[in-house]
Order: sequence, then C-alpha cells, then structure tokens
Amino acid sequence: MSITATLFIQIIVFLILIWFTMRFIWPPITRALDARAKKVAEGLSAADKAKAELANANKRVEQQLAAARDDAAKRLADAERLAQQMVEEAKGKASEEGVKIIAQARAEAEQEAAKAREVLRGEVAALAVKGAEQILRREVNAGVHSDLLKRLQTEL
Repeated sequence: MSITATLFIQIIVFLILIWFTMRFIWPPITRALDARAKKVAEGLSAADKAKAELANANKRVEQQLAAARDDAAKRLADAERLAQQMVEEAKGKASEEGVKIIAQARAEAEQEAAKAREVLRGEVAALAVKGAEQILRREVNAGVHSDLLKRLQTEL
C-alpha cells in the first residue's frame, strides 16, 4: 500500500466518523446544550422575577408599616384625648361637688350662727335682767315682765 491509498482510506474513515458524529452524537449534545441554556435562561428570568417580587413585597411591607404607625398614632391621640376628656369631666364633677359641699357648709354655719345668736340673746337677756335686778336692788319678776324681756331679746 502506498501513502496515498492510506491517506485516502484515512480520509474516508475520517469522513465516516464526521458523518456518524454529525448524525448520531452531535444532535443529542446540541439538544442537551440547548436545554441547559434554556434552563439557565429560565433560572435567570426567575431570579429577576424573584427580585422584582421581593422589591414589591418590601414596598408593600413598608406601606403596611406606615399604615400601622399611622393607626397607632391615631389610636394614641384618641386615647390621650379621651383621657383628657375624662380628666376634665372629673374636674367638673369635683368642682360641682365642692360647690355643693361649700354651700352645705355655709348653710350649716348659718344655722349654727343663728342658734348661737339665739343662745347669746337668751344669755344676754338673763344677764340684763340680773344686772337690772342688781341695779334696782329689788327683784324683777320674769313672769310679769316677760313681754319686756322678749322685746329686749329681739332687739339684741
């Protein structure tokens, strides 16, 4: 055999190997590479979608937190206003009760003063009678002079 025949046979075997590779080996490899590229692309798009969803979720969470803060602030303001209103009502009731107690105390004081005046009038009338008795050095009859004593008592 000559070198040309060997070369020619090697070329034929090489061409058969290329044909066999292109026909039976290359298509599954390209399908596998295409499937892998598709999976990678899907994974990247899923990652992008997940990032976008995470950003949207973060925005929603921030909005909900802001709404919760606003609601808490409103509730706190309502509670403070209600507490202030309750304090004002309690103050009003206490001042009304104080006015009633003061009025009652004044009425009682006036009654006690009137009683004390009556007692003092009686005592002054008795002292006046005793003083007049001592001045006149004679006995004054209280029964006879009761009209005079009552007039004296009312004048005092």
